[in-house]
Amino acid sequence: MPTAPAVESISLSIAMLRSQRVILDSDLAALYGVQTKRLNEQIKRNAARFPSDFMFQLSDDEATALRSQFATLKTGRGQHRKYQPYVFTEHGAIMAAMVLNSPRAVEVSVYVVRAFTRLRQAAAIHEDLAKRLTELEMKTESLDIQHDTFSRNTRNQLKQVFDALRELMTPPDPPKRPIGFVTPQDKTPDKSQDSKDSKGTKATRSKR
Repeated sequence: MPTAPAVESISLSIAMLRSQRVILDSDLAALYGVQTKRLNEQIKRNAARFPSDFMFQLSDDEATALRSQFATLKTGRGQHRKYQPYVFTEHGAIMAAMVLNSPRAVEVSVYVVRAFTRLRQAAAIHEDLAKRLTELEMKTESLDIQHDTFSRNTRNQLKQVFDALRELMTPPDPPKRPIGFVTPQDKTPDKSQDSKDSKGTKATRSKR
């Protein structure tokens, strides 16, 4: 059985489209240990189980937008596809595992759900913080109006603080994910390579 992928790695494969978080069919197929063609064949045979809120096909514009984010669409499994790829929502990913009904798909679907859940929780926390920051800023502006004792310098300092907080809360651009999925083992430094580099450095110094 292949090593189970890390939830963090799966999260990098999830994008927001049509106000829904989705994962590409090629990425889901790789996670479930089947070819994309095989996955889509099973989906077509069970089309009634996949309504539009479970799965949908990308438009040309959506596919173009995702190509800049996902390496699999530029140079990997999705590079030479005849048709635009399909994407699955969280419910669709679970249903796909049920349709495939393989030990690998069933096992990994748990990690996929955890990845979707993690992103949903992070979004909720961010939304709550943004709301509280707006309320605090409004209260501060109210005090500013009521009390003329606020110096211009104080106002500027408060504005800088709020601007800095908003900048910190702005999510960074998603990293361009490499082809495949990173597992905990992939993150382990190559000690043998470090050893070779170290020996090479010592040899260079001895020649000097």
